[in-house]
Amino acid sequence: MPTITTSDLIIATLGPCQHPAPGMARDLATEAGGWVSDDQKILFDDTAEALASAAGDPGGLPMVELAGPRRRIFFEPAKTTCAIVTCGGLCPGINDVIRAIVMQAHEVYGVHRVLGLRYGYESLNPAYGHQPLDLTPDNVATIHNLGGTILGSSRGNQDVPTMVDSLVAMGIDILFVIGGDGSQKGALAIHHEVGRRGLPVAVVGVPKTIDNDLLHIDRSFGYLTAFSAACHAVNGASCEAAGARNGVGLVKLMGRDSGFIACGAALATSAADFVLIPEVPFKLEGGDGLIAELKRRLAAHGHATIVAAEGAGQDLCAAAEGTDRSGNRHKGDIGLYLKEILASHFKAAGIELNLKYIDPSYLIRSVPATPVDSVFCLHLGAAAVHAAMTGRTGMVVGTRHNRHVHLPMQLVTQGRRKVDPQGPQWRSVLETTGQPAILGD
Repeated sequence: MPTITTSDLIIATLGPCQHPAPGMARDLATEAGGWVSDDQKILFDDTAEALASAAGDPGGLPMVELAGPRRRIFFEPAKTTCAIVTCGGLCPGINDVIRAIVMQAHEVYGVHRVLGLRYGYESLNPAYGHQPLDLTPDNVATIHNLGGTILGSSRGNQDVPTMVDSLVAMGIDILFVIGGDGSQKGALAIHHEVGRRGLPVAVVGVPKTIDNDLLHIDRSFGYLTAFSAACHAVNGASCEAAGARNGVGLVKLMGRDSGFIACGAALATSAADFVLIPEVPFKLEGGDGLIAELKRRLAAHGHATIVAAEGAGQDLCAAAEGTDRSGNRHKGDIGLYLKEILASHFKAAGIELNLKYIDPSYLIRSVPATPVDSVFCLHLGAAAVHAAMTGRTGMVVGTRHNRHVHLPMQLVTQGRRKVDPQGPQWRSVLETTGQPAILGD
């Protein structure tokens, strides 16, 4: 990963903030502990090594803006129109973020026109004919109790100039983009086109990725809910395995390029014997391969549970052709592959195998957010509105070192966050499962 410099963390703005924050914002900021000033920042890298490298001048180290309310804002609330779009796959907590943005814009800042754009970026292409929804405190009051997104979603790119034309035609001043890596890349393209035209339109993202794979943020919303829901599947597979002679429970969880959900569910349940993730290659055959280790585990305990992230073992299973509408290459189905190869091997060896396969992916991503995630979504939505009202643009809100911050879209879309095979989370997985650090030579 390239070294991050101070210039990488600069947040773009539309211009000077000439309006005082409205009354409700002033009252809340005062009662809740004051305003956040533009010079309040935290170190991007807070390690002792980073501080030591500063040679006594930590002020020269890269720093990140803290999120929160400012005394002065760029947009005049009564004349401001906001819009919210949700893109990509479903994820727990989307409705919570929508609700938080609407409530914050209406009740705190006095913005009375918030539009909900239907079915992702398709909504900004007139060819689809999607009409926006008027979002008010009344009609979003209970949506946080629902899974999915009340706005609908879609994958795929749309023509950027056409989308910006639509923003102009609808009189949108602020666009909130709730989406993952691909969605934020689309938002960044919109931001660049808006800038090229010299338009005073803010584009602010709220990172949404169930896989928790956006760079440089502690976690994305929905992840905690996702692996909490995944725990039911892992526990169920473990029970099924324990209830049969030579029982094996096999669970495939979401995680195209990053194994955070698989790791989280394995650690939370302590029910997995093997965890397979994209970041750690494994082999099936050989004395130290998965099949030999599984046989040893069955001989010792009579049953075993395997948790596999969907992107694991892609060098083993047949890759699917093509890409989805977001440009993501289709993955081979590691779950079905393992189910078939294990059944075939044990049958050929004359060993009884009772294997139960569970793929709960769509059940996991469509559930409502847990209380902890709901609170997190509320804070992210509020932080997004605070940032947008000051004219900040081309940025996302997120947490870093457990503080709400502003990060440039350009920075968070440069790659994917992954489980570190040498880091503490994977070490904890190995300790909890007892699986070898390397499955195969």
